[in-house]
Amino acid sequence: MRKSSAEYKKHLFSMKNNLWMNGQKISRDDPRLEPGINLMSQTYDLLSHPKIGPLLRAKSHLTGKEINRFCHIHQTSEDLMTRHDLTKEFQLHTGTCIQRCGGCDTLNAFDIVSYNVDKLKGTDYHKRFLKYLQYFQENDFVAPITITDPKGDRTLRPHQQHDPDQYLHVVERKSDGIVVRGAKFHNSMAPYGEELLVAPTRALRPEDKDWCVCFAVPADWEGVKMVCTYVQHRPRKKMPAFYTQFGSAESSTIFDNVFVPWERVFMCGETEFGHEPGRLSSLYHRYNYSACKPAAIQILLGAAALAADYNGIERTQHVQAKLADMIATGQLIYATGSMAAINAKKAPSGTMVPDETLVHAARYLAGSKIYHEYETLSDIAGGLASTLPYEEDFFNPEVGPLLHKYIARKKGVPPEHIHKLWRYINELVAGANTGRAQGGGLHGGGSPIMEQIAMRFTYDLEKDKENVKRLCGITESK
Repeated sequence: MRKSSAEYKKHLFSMKNNLWMNGQKISRDDPRLEPGINLMSQTYDLLSHPKIGPLLRAKSHLTGKEINRFCHIHQTSEDLMTRHDLTKEFQLHTGTCIQRCGGCDTLNAFDIVSYNVDKLKGTDYHKRFLKYLQYFQENDFVAPITITDPKGDRTLRPHQQHDPDQYLHVVERKSDGIVVRGAKFHNSMAPYGEELLVAPTRALRPEDKDWCVCFAVPADWEGVKMVCTYVQHRPRKKMPAFYTQFGSAESSTIFDNVFVPWERVFMCGETEFGHEPGRLSSLYHRYNYSACKPAAIQILLGAAALAADYNGIERTQHVQAKLADMIATGQLIYATGSMAAINAKKAPSGTMVPDETLVHAARYLAGSKIYHEYETLSDIAGGLASTLPYEEDFFNPEVGPLLHKYIARKKGVPPEHIHKLWRYINELVAGANTGRAQGGGLHGGGSPIMEQIAMRFTYDLEKDKENVKRLCGITESK
């Protein structure tokens, strides 16, 4: 287990350069990646934090040693609840997405699926995975979710595509490993990840055997190419703020005839299990949303409430109603996620799985309300949230004093406080990360339609229908 982010950065910056951005090959110490690396570093440096530190620590079920919770396989409902609390507290502390959760979600999925495949097929995938997991835990690696394929023609299955590479697949099987080709998109924090955990993106049929593969490779492995984008807040020159040091980056990751040793392959061709890694990774990821989205709502809520105070409208009925709606949404999402942990069930591998229907319900509510929360903040803050002049203008000797004069609100609130708050609100509702935060809030871990489908699949509707028949006195003729 790493003691600080210095160990993480040392390894990260020693990795081979296989990143591209804006048409140029870049290294992992590129300044544009620094805000994301700063955020990831918090998952190490907060080990000393009095509230978050204890939540970050877990005990490996393999070795009994202390490990970072982001490398942990959930063993109990308490594990799930601790992870829930960690996710919320981390987001409240940094003001942004935790990012590191995806790798942990995929590890838990791999643990369950590799065990189940072995039981049915007599393979040794789980033994391989546990050996890899111990290596992962001891090195305290950072890993992204690497699941979503380009998909090509959405009406066709993987084996039917005009270009078979539209879904990542095995192109050669060797005595010592496999060779894969394809791509994975939307890989959040992959540019500063150390390992890639790769799995199929959808259910598969026997004809899709070559596309049914789970494995892990180092992020700088031969043949892996990452085409990166990044988001960071506008740099501050006069008015430093804690949240501005954090940002994010993602990659479209290309696997160009990548060799994977057998010891790093955890499923290969067992199509009856093809949908399970993606389904379970998504389930755990959606469970995280039942904690991070309430925290995000609390941040938007706090900004809206403070803006209302500064505007002098905090007691008006319409503002109180809007704030109450945000409170209710956040609390309901978090409570539903908590119940999903309480009602969790143990998979055959021993890994705890949160209640699926409750997870999907929480994630559906979070996604379907995300734009409404931004609307509420923007509504209460007013147009200045979108048109606030640049920071330097407020420090210009000629126009700066006038700007501070005219942004003043309620008596007794210094204009500097107005400036600082609205600068933050501007970043929230009209900043570089706004669109991504909203889109991620809607689609991350699965769009609302996917939660609807999942709820209909996991919820026992027949039981409710039978109960209503009983209440109504309806008896079916035989």
